[in-house]
Amino acid sequence: MSVNDEATGRQNAATYDSAFMKACRREPVPHTPVWFMRQAGRSLPEYRKVREGTAMLESCMMPELVTEITLQPVRRHGVDAAIYFSDIVVPLKAIGIDLDIKPGVGPVVEQPIRSRADLARLRDLTPEDVSYVTEAIGMLTRELGETPLIGFAGAPFTLASYLVEGGPSRNHEHTKAMMYGDPQLWADLLDRLAEITGAFLKVQIEAGASAVQLFDSWVGALAPADYRRSVMPASTKVFDAVAGYGVPRIHFGVGTGELLGLLGEAGADVVGVDWRVPLDEAARRVGPGKALQGNIDPAVLFSSREAVEAKADEVLAAASGLEGHIFNLGHGVLPSTDPDALTRLVEYVHTRTA
Repeated sequence: MSVNDEATGRQNAATYDSAFMKACRREPVPHTPVWFMRQAGRSLPEYRKVREGTAMLESCMMPELVTEITLQPVRRHGVDAAIYFSDIVVPLKAIGIDLDIKPGVGPVVEQPIRSRADLARLRDLTPEDVSYVTEAIGMLTRELGETPLIGFAGAPFTLASYLVEGGPSRNHEHTKAMMYGDPQLWADLLDRLAEITGAFLKVQIEAGASAVQLFDSWVGALAPADYRRSVMPASTKVFDAVAGYGVPRIHFGVGTGELLGLLGEAGADVVGVDWRVPLDEAARRVGPGKALQGNIDPAVLFSSREAVEAKADEVLAAASGLEGHIFNLGHGVLPSTDPDALTRLVEYVHTRTA
């Protein structure tokens, strides 16, 4: 057993009986566990303070800063899991892709990938490329103790969309043009991205992450038949790459009501559900053998305390028959959300389900 294996084993042993990990395994829990996507981010004044003057990608490569930002919502909100502070384009930057995260825009790629010759720019990711990730996770797991740390990565389709479009896109026209017009190039692109993504998740697990989440932010733009044929093999390859570690694997996309069953079929242990589909209906679409995560509308947090609690009750009622449920938003925390509303929601769900 290597040093990394020993460290991972110790971390997994420390977090094994946590409410979050039990829910992932569809076991009885002392209370419904809660965490929020984008919980370590712009809604926290302490986050804005420590990030001041530091670019997003630069901040992702500073282990002490990553550690502090990841811990902030755990301290403030009392959530049941931390999610590693990073960005889905970090592994692409690490292998030399010329990109930047522009404020108010998102990831922008200097030279989009549009041809077979461009594939050569997507080299293998090695642990040395992201040594700052290993260092930060080591620091985090020592601080977190029994609180699980969730590692994450962008799914091949969403990464491909950024690379092909050159940045965020409303219609994904270049992406779909490649997928439909040159299916072999598209398959080879997604396969390369699956290898890079799998390697990135392995680094996080071996450093001590207790679970991993694959974010497929743009995959809701696809019809189910296109997803099954042109995307699911690559997502499955990512999940298969980390299956041997035995950590829970979460799969989340936005606008994926028609894809929920396929997201689970791709290899996830837990399927994330956005706010558009009630959890009991989501469970019907996903089928047995999977836990679900979600799914209150992030915008509800701008309403009154009574309205937030009423919506939380709706989510919990829809989840009452599930084998495993992790309470979360249906997407990330919005930047201008009142942090106290998040803290109150965690307390409410914990009290209501204890």
